[in-house]
Amino acid sequence: MINQKEIMAHYIVDPQDSYFVHGTPPIETVEVVAYNLSWPKIYAKVALSIENELGSSVLKIDHIGSTAIPGIAAKPVIDIDLTVADPADEESYVSALENLGFQLIVREPRFHEHRLFHLAKPRVNLHVFGPDCPETIRHLLFRDWLRQSEEDCQIYANAKLEAVEGCNVDIEKYHENKKNVVHEIYRRIFQYLGYFDSENV
Repeated sequence: MINQKEIMAHYIVDPQDSYFVHGTPPIETVEVVAYNLSWPKIYAKVALSIENELGSSVLKIDHIGSTAIPGIAAKPVIDIDLTVADPADEESYVSALENLGFQLIVREPRFHEHRLFHLAKPRVNLHVFGPDCPETIRHLLFRDWLRQSEEDCQIYANAKLEAVEGCNVDIEKYHENKKNVVHEIYRRIFQYLGYFDSENV
């Protein structure tokens, strides 16, 4: 059964957590560019390589984030959610992903056992979670909502462009700059789905 409260919870990083695997990675300046028709093709090629390498360990794989939303401006980074049986069982998938050039960047046991991998070329963020994870559900709800809501898609596009306006920003500052808009879109999604009760609308 879907835990609506977990799906609605916005994750807050605990500063006491040391979650970078190999130390803090180099800062990447965030760039938001016009939508590129090649992004779905890049995703499909990378997803196929992951499925071929991991085989039955892949329970689900999804193109998420703005590069999965036709027409919207985005960071030129393909975001992918990979679902495996147990993200904590790194022996079952890490070496296979490393064979494809992925590097394990983040390990967050308290955040649904999240693992984040980077691929340099093409630039990919690969998020590994377990089955029925509230975070992967959130990602798909947000993606699918923006695929069908032209108004919110434009609002989000504007927020992203404003988030990088005027100065070089890193990924943390970028997310902080657009956080309020993201939360407001999620609020509309959850309200549409009937997740709120009369006390917390």
